[in-house]
This record gives sequence, structure tokens and C-alpha cells, in this order.
Amino acid sequence: MPPTSPSRVHELSSEEQAVYRQLDPSRLPQHIAIIMDGNGRWAGKRALKRFLGHQQGAESVQYVVETASRINLPFLTLYAFSLENNLKRPKSEVTFLMKLLKNYLIGNVKRMNDNNVRMNYIGRTYDLPQEVQETMQWAMESTAKNSGTTLTLALNYGARSEIVDAVRRILTDLTTEAHTRGCSVEDLLGAGALDSLEESTISRALYTADMPDPDLIVRTSGEQRISNFLLWQIAYSEIFITDRLWPDFRGVHLLEAIADYQRRDRRFGGLNDNSDEKIDSLQPVSELENEIANELAPPRELTRR
Repeated sequence: MPPTSPSRVHELSSEEQAVYRQLDPSRLPQHIAIIMDGNGRWAGKRALKRFLGHQQGAESVQYVVETASRINLPFLTLYAFSLENNLKRPKSEVTFLMKLLKNYLIGNVKRMNDNNVRMNYIGRTYDLPQEVQETMQWAMESTAKNSGTTLTLALNYGARSEIVDAVRRILTDLTTEAHTRGCSVEDLLGAGALDSLEESTISRALYTADMPDPDLIVRTSGEQRISNFLLWQIAYSEIFITDRLWPDFRGVHLLEAIADYQRRDRRFGGLNDNSDEKIDSLQPVSELENEIANELAPPRELTRR
């Protein structure tokens, strides 16, 4: 559900205000998703321990969230901890990240409430430590009545596993329906259940069923990868990549990404009013078919000279 709270643009810093004045408030993205990358490199460049990079990155989260809330961004999703992180990072680093997450939630729930921010999570969160899950649940319940920006943390998340979970959910629902009707799954499929399986069926089974697909994906640190993040949902998302490492990313940089987004021409596979291919000037289909047929005619046999 989009925010219903009034905009708090007046609370932006002077630097943020300068960028915001360049934006069209009516064309703000509804959902921005960020791949937060570069904590380790930020620390390495300063000859610091990696955990200090993660700590600084957690501060960046709050700066960005507060700017998002001030411009009334409906949805902000942050890739905080991937399945790969959980499986491939040293255990000591994973333990620290879990402690950092818990401390972040405990320390920032009041600020979230002050900023009308609502907490949400996606991922296989049931595999996280129990005490972390309890803190997550507490933070979500403590902010549930807020009507502003929905902050979603992707935790123990992987897009491929999300799609696997969605398929499992669809099959489980199908089996349950068959049992309820007193028939077999095969009978249900034969009665049209298979034909009714559409893209919307899968979308409703994803972790993100209650939010719109991201309009804009931001990736920090200059890496040009999606990294198994929201693969289904970003089919038509605009992508903004910055060389800035996540611990140096602030609210003003979020606004700069939005400014770049607003300069894009989003067509979703079609044409718009600014296209150089006007519908009324396109070649008739019959002429085009003849032209294509001629172009595809077998080539003349080459003769030697």
C-alpha cells in the first residue's frame, strides 16, 4: 500500500534539496531496490577490519532510509544478506553480521517510527538465528502501524530460491485444493488448472507479492551484476550503477539516482510519444511481409571468375 503520510521534503538537507528541486515529484519511482556492495573494499582501502566496513554500511542504511521517507518513496528494498553470504562467508563474519542486524533493528526502531517507516523482510528468514528472528518480528510489529515508506530487508535471500519457493507454494496449494475437492491433482490439471497458470500466478507466490516490481535498481561499488537479486521482479526495471562504495552512499546519492531514472525513456517493449518510430508512419504490414520475403529469398549462386 502506498504511503498516506504527508511529504517531509522540507527536512532534506540543502544538498538534497538542490537535487530534489530538479525532480518531477509526480514521476518518482514507486519502488527502489538497492544492491548494497562495497563494505569490505571500503574497509580495505582504509586498512581497517571488514567488520568496520559493515558497521559503516549500517549507518548508510539509516541515512538513505530517512531520505526515502522524506520524499515519500513508497517502497525501498535493500539486499542486506544473501544466501551466498550465509554459505560462503567465514562463520565469524556471518555471526558479526547477524549481531549487527539485531543491533541495527533495536537501535533504529524509534527512528523508524519517528520517520513513519514500516519494516518488512523477504528471504528464507527461518534459517536465521532464533534470537535474530525474534528481534526482526519485534521490529516489524513495532512499526506495523506506520503508513510511510516500507523498508524491506532481503535477508538470507536468493532470487532463484525465491522462485523455487514460489513453485513449491503453487504446487502445495494445488495439492490442497485437490484434496479439498476430493479429486486427484491430475484431475484438477485436466479441468483447467494448468491452463490458468500465468505470470500473475507466480508473482502472487513470490515473497514480494504485496509490493510493486522495482522501477529502479541501484548497485553501488561499480560492479555490473544482478547477483541473484529479484530476478523475476526486475524484468523491466531501470538499472543505475555507481562506483561509490556503499558506506559512502547517502540520501543525496539516492536522489541523484532518481534524477538519472527520470531522464530515462521507459517503454516496456513498446513505443511512446517521443519515439522516432511513429505508428502512423510505419510501413504497412502487407508491404513489410513482401519485403521480408524478398530479403529471405535464397541467395544467387556465386560464379567463379
